[in-house]
Amino acid sequence: MSRKLKELAALAGAGLLGVLAMSGFGGREAGAQFLDNLFPQEAPPPVRREVPPSREIAQYSYAPIVRKAAPAVVNVYVQRRVQTFSSPFANDPFFRQFFGDAFGQPSERVQSSLGSGVIVSPDGIVVTNTHVIRGRGETEIRVALSDKREFDAKVLSQDDKTDIALLKIENGDQRFPTLDLEDSDTLEVGDMVLAIGNPFGVGQTVTSGIVSALARSEIGSSDSQVFIQTDAAINPGNSGGALVDMSGKLVGINTMIFSQSGGSQGIGFAIPSNLVRLYVQGAADGRKVERPWLGARLESVTRDTAEALGLDRIAGAVVARVSDAGPAARAGLRAGDVVVNVDGFEVGDARAVQYRLTTRGIGSTVKVGVIRKGEPQTVELTLVAAPEPGRDDVRNLAGQHPLDGARVSNILPGIADEFGLDEADGVVVVSVRRASAAARLGFQPGDVIVEINRKKVGSVNDLDMLLGARQRAWLVAVRRGDKVFNLQVPG
Repeated sequence: MSRKLKELAALAGAGLLGVLAMSGFGGREAGAQFLDNLFPQEAPPPVRREVPPSREIAQYSYAPIVRKAAPAVVNVYVQRRVQTFSSPFANDPFFRQFFGDAFGQPSERVQSSLGSGVIVSPDGIVVTNTHVIRGRGETEIRVALSDKREFDAKVLSQDDKTDIALLKIENGDQRFPTLDLEDSDTLEVGDMVLAIGNPFGVGQTVTSGIVSALARSEIGSSDSQVFIQTDAAINPGNSGGALVDMSGKLVGINTMIFSQSGGSQGIGFAIPSNLVRLYVQGAADGRKVERPWLGARLESVTRDTAEALGLDRIAGAVVARVSDAGPAARAGLRAGDVVVNVDGFEVGDARAVQYRLTTRGIGSTVKVGVIRKGEPQTVELTLVAAPEPGRDDVRNLAGQHPLDGARVSNILPGIADEFGLDEADGVVVVSVRRASAAARLGFQPGDVIVEINRKKVGSVNDLDMLLGARQRAWLVAVRRGDKVFNLQVPG
């Protein structure tokens, strides 16, 4: 039956149904049955069932992604030889000054730890976490690939602030599988991700989850740390492993978990691949990664500052101080400005600003969005490295005094930016050697030495001279944050 004839029959049938219903001959049901008999319906074509051509179509599977990514994820085994003493007091320099080793002889033992890493270049450069390989004593590092091959490795670089370390596999001329780095700024909350690593030393393991949050900065210990949060299961031993997206590319290096039990509770954190890329490129070019010098002190917006400045959101970073002739001053930033975005990316706090500037790199020009007196403005900031300190600006301290093992510096503009200090008199502790007298006394990077035995410290030279005289007792005034405390130590 043609389409036109079907339409005419349908119209006629509708009228006939009405007539039958009105005349009482069986009502509408009888009329409908009459039409079905007169114009039978055509049967639908049968459904053709076929065998799926591949496993991927038959079932949703991460297997293709894992096959692509897993060969480049390695297990990192670290062994350290450390010396120990049988006496609990034998490690104390004061005790040993009088008694020597009479109450305890040194012995050597081996400490072992494990983690994960990711091969990012065919010649065997491996990205991992600094805390995986860090420790005292002579260190031996081996990496094990997913195909059970093992190689020795050496440390190329390590950065405590970002917790990024680079290793080099000592292999000769072999070529290794690699993972490509994805632009971590393309991630969105809700994206699927896989975590690949060596949890608890059981061997390579894959877990799945989603991106739970981006630009988490509240949980880091450094102003350069911003994290991707995921609910993919991350456990001890996963540190340094890969967080990959659904294209099998590296979007982050798994670093830490938030846990009260020591196991995964669905809150894991990874270093974004855009920060990792800087260190990988630096290793390839044979240069050290430098953080941009802003020439200004930033403070995260709090509820109180948001109310005082009339902001509608508790987000951003307030410019608390601008150094004369620094990059911020040249760009036109002013004290009281609130930085709200960098190159269009919103920033939640001062750490997020530093992260954005760091990932842009030295030599770049960025557009910084600020709120100034309630009005949005944009300034262009050229990123430069901090001025190099002179030979007399930095010193490693050693001797019979409380600061033995500390590296100190005059408070230069770049140092002030790095540690969030006001440019004032004093000497700042830049780093502290492990197990040194300064470490045992609790000195930390960022501490400002204000006085020694009630004499003011204005420079590194002043400090060196004051520490050179033997004392029966030391009184050290230290400024940490907004507080000043006095430390008294026997001479």
